[in-house]
Amino acid sequence: MTPKATQLLARYATGLRYQEIPSEVIARVKDCIIDTLAVTLYGSTKPWSRSVVNYVASMGCKGTCTVFGERWKTQAPQAALANGAMVHAFELDNVRQPGAGVHAGATVLSALAVAEELKADGKSFLTAIVAACEVMFRIGVATGNSVEKRGFHAPALNGTFGSAVAVSRLLKLSERQTVHALGIAGSYSGGLMEFSRCREGAMIKRLHLGKAAEGGVTAALLAQKGFAGPESVLEGKFGFCRAFSDSPDLAYLTHRLGREYESLNICIKRYACHINAHAPIEALQKLTEQYHFTPQDIKEIVVSGIEKLVTHHGIYQPRDLMMAQYSIPFCVALSLYFDPREPESFDEKRIRDKKILTTTRLVKLKVDAEIEKKGWDRAARVTVRLKNGKRHNALVIHFKGTPQNPLSPSELEDKARRLTQPLLSHKKLGELMDTVHRLEKVADLSVLSRLLRGPA
Repeated sequence: MTPKATQLLARYATGLRYQEIPSEVIARVKDCIIDTLAVTLYGSTKPWSRSVVNYVASMGCKGTCTVFGERWKTQAPQAALANGAMVHAFELDNVRQPGAGVHAGATVLSALAVAEELKADGKSFLTAIVAACEVMFRIGVATGNSVEKRGFHAPALNGTFGSAVAVSRLLKLSERQTVHALGIAGSYSGGLMEFSRCREGAMIKRLHLGKAAEGGVTAALLAQKGFAGPESVLEGKFGFCRAFSDSPDLAYLTHRLGREYESLNICIKRYACHINAHAPIEALQKLTEQYHFTPQDIKEIVVSGIEKLVTHHGIYQPRDLMMAQYSIPFCVALSLYFDPREPESFDEKRIRDKKILTTTRLVKLKVDAEIEKKGWDRAARVTVRLKNGKRHNALVIHFKGTPQNPLSPSELEDKARRLTQPLLSHKKLGELMDTVHRLEKVADLSVLSRLLRGPA
């Protein structure tokens, strides 16, 4: 019998060896880890993260897994929940480019919790993350854009599979057990897009990656105990891809598996807002630098791109910070007054800033036929009309942070320092980054986790 896609993915995940992974893939994953740890530390300070941390603390599940910024430890599922909520707490965590509704952060944090518990070595940790990204990214592409058009938040769904694969790999589950872990993860997948339209409660988006991380850990632990899940969870008639997508591309589940590395598509964010706002912000910054106009000179800003830009991000009156970070008109307007690279620029008081709100109303969103036709996912064309009658435009296809235009080592370090400055000393951040850079030589991941705990 020909193996099904779920089985082939499980076989790949269990069979992958560190020695087989190209050096450029390891380098990209290390950048992803540095970024994820810095983003999670920053996210640990946010009030919604504190709510999740306090909930986890109240459960009293004592264990060996670090909760970022805390001295106490808990069990792996609870650590994954808390840390996963932190990584997605402020729209700063890395994604895939082109978009596929995936964030590597849930995978990294699930793997870290279990690796700490098992005292796993760095090579095992890196291999687990690569295996998870290769599986999760393919699932994201296979389900396509219709997932979010139908109202589901894709990272909350796909992240569960990535987490399950990473943990299965660290637990050294068999191929059959990993199939079951994926099967169980399918029933843990969930998350709705209603946060983008609600009057209150948009905070739920910040929990989605924590929920995915926790669900994946639990799925793998259950599979280890003999619990079974459907072996055709991805490709079956009532499986994940067909249930959540209008037109799934099932062939992509195993597309060039083992020959082409999806992990190279990791994209690292520069700004604390939705990834679809990055190209518009960069295009507008280029125009202001070139033509030296001020916000007061502007009559209209037209931002054109893919359909999702209009259908999901056309929010003109954000009622809370989460909605503001999801609103392209608001983020574009804010970038004219504050440095978008500074996470503190995205502050609650900005949603009541009259000058930003006035400029927000000048932003118009539209679908760009050329961008859609050429498949330039997340590209943006920005046209600025000035009050003096002049018109300027810029097209950004590969914004900074994408695989085609990656952050340099110094730019990645700059982001990490901006995020961790109040939490880590210059020396301690240097130690953290050095530990990640030499992970293949680390015998016990606990040396990394101890750098992420709170002060004694």
